[in-house]
Amino acid sequence: MAYKFVTWEVPALEELKESKVYQLKQKCMNGEKLSREEKNWISEKVFHNTFSKHSIPLQGWLFGFKDFLKRYIINQYGSWFEYYAFDKTALRHVVCGRIDEIIEVS
Repeated sequence: MAYKFVTWEVPALEELKESKVYQLKQKCMNGEKLSREEKNWISEKVFHNTFSKHSIPLQGWLFGFKDFLKRYIINQYGSWFEYYAFDKTALRHVVCGRIDEIIEVS
């Protein structure tokens, strides 16, 4: 579900069961369908995470969503960037400005 990525003491993983990221990771692992808001929320948190390209940190724990996210290369302002998101709609939700091209990398 998640792994500890810091060396200091952190709350037990069971204490984070009420957090949004824990519940969404559980939902993904159970194969449940996510709403548009949930897909956008996960994609936004992954997009703004500087520690990992496909995970969300919470209180010393890193919740990985790599198995559920797709990898995209986008062309914006003459440069290419790599991002992970649930789908193109979620990616467009988090990327600011004009996107010239989006390519899904399999």
